[in-house]
Amino acid sequence: MGWRQSCREQHRLREDLIGEHAAGDAGQAILAFIFVAVWVLDTFFLRHTTSLNHFVSLWIRVPLGVVLLVLSGYLARTGLAIVFGEKRETPEVIRKGVFNVVRHPIYLSEILLYLGLLMLSLSLAASVVLCAGIVFLHYISRHEERLLLARFGETYEAYMRDVPMWIPRLGRKLR
Repeated sequence: MGWRQSCREQHRLREDLIGEHAAGDAGQAILAFIFVAVWVLDTFFLRHTTSLNHFVSLWIRVPLGVVLLVLSGYLARTGLAIVFGEKRETPEVIRKGVFNVVRHPIYLSEILLYLGLLMLSLSLAASVVLCAGIVFLHYISRHEERLLLARFGETYEAYMRDVPMWIPRLGRKLR
């Protein structure tokens, strides 16, 4: 059983998980494939839209890319562990760990993964796919927020006021 299938199984078997957009998993897989294909083809073979690499030093791009990839891995690992690693007896709004910093840390990790790869080779073609990915992830995030608002009402509204959707607030105390 694959990891995505395992996540879908847990959604069906666990009532403490609200659900996700029907096109979410397939859309993310398609986007990942397109991004990687465009990035690899443009970076290593075609080199049609990588001219910015001549203006931004590898000494800047590689450390920045590595930092973004590490942050992406951290957000994905901790976010998935919080959501799928523990069953809550009573469904509740998750406000701990990375979910107290941004409301969608797992989707943010996906964006940071693509951005980290993009830093390694400044492919404009891949950046177009990244922009499409951001729009798609924002769309499915809004859909999931409507589900959460329907389930948790004022509690989720308060969470939305307290925790930003994508970009952490600087100088904010964590719980």
